[in-house]
Amino acid sequence: QAGAWSTIAAIASRDLDRARAAAGELGIPRAYGSYDELLNDPDIEAIYNPLPNHLHVAWTIRAAEAGKHVLCEKPVGLDASEAAALIGARSRTGVKIQEAFMISAHPQWHGALKVIHAGGLGAVRSVMGYFGYFNRDPGNIRNRPEYGGGGLMDIGCYPILGARFAFGAEPLEVIGACEVDPTFGTDALTSAILRFPEGQAVFACSTQSVSYQRIQIIGSKGRIEIEIPFNAPPDRACRIFVDDGSVPGGAAAEMIAFPACDQYTLQGDAFSKSVREDTAPPFPLESSLANMAVIDAIRRSVRSGKWEKPIASQNAG
Repeated sequence: QAGAWSTIAAIASRDLDRARAAAGELGIPRAYGSYDELLNDPDIEAIYNPLPNHLHVAWTIRAAEAGKHVLCEKPVGLDASEAAALIGARSRTGVKIQEAFMISAHPQWHGALKVIHAGGLGAVRSVMGYFGYFNRDPGNIRNRPEYGGGGLMDIGCYPILGARFAFGAEPLEVIGACEVDPTFGTDALTSAILRFPEGQAVFACSTQSVSYQRIQIIGSKGRIEIEIPFNAPPDRACRIFVDDGSVPGGAAAEMIAFPACDQYTLQGDAFSKSVREDTAPPFPLESSLANMAVIDAIRRSVRSGKWEKPIASQNAG
């Protein structure tokens, strides 16, 4: 609603009263008691799909077949074959479909990548990340395996994407380990190593740890630390630290601050702009497919105990 490139015209729920309540609270003109009613509205050009993970692909395809452009929440599907199905739907219908990885729109990531691409770190050799929070609510969709819950799907996808951004490449193989919550059946702690052509990335994610997130990008002659890499606050500046290693502990690091912004608004505007100007969405589905292929490979590795290769074929699965 804060964006300059779109107008929020309607909201849909499976329950009309809930839809009307949300519409009234948010100042949205129209409310629908089913998703199909929204898709049948000829005035709607594009939809945002924030449904639980297991519904992302089915409703994104239905929206595309109704002629609507779609900004779909992450993870875009439950596996790489589902991501590939969306590429097929995009080709078949001609609409624009993008995964809502909001970090790809945030200036702090653009700034970090600018330093990397300018050679400020030398050759990137290692990326280290952590993302965690504490949630033991049995009703929360993140703790429901049938809804595509678990730490790797919900938050592990972010450090994977960050590593791919930093290396500017795809991992050759991965190995992972996880602890499954005996009550929920979802991964409560997952760790992985990703081997890239020129280095390695390591990360851990947890749904049952203290809330914390950080990314370190280590190069041959410099380092970048992204202080709040994923849930960037919209009401205060975000900071990255660029360090040449000249003083132990990073005391000589240069702090670069980025003015407060809402990465969700920026993401929505960038997608809407691509619709308005008929250009490619800023975060392509091919990148979504590659990210999901890494998640699939980590899950295979957890089962096999071996290194596994990501498979990002558009016929995946």
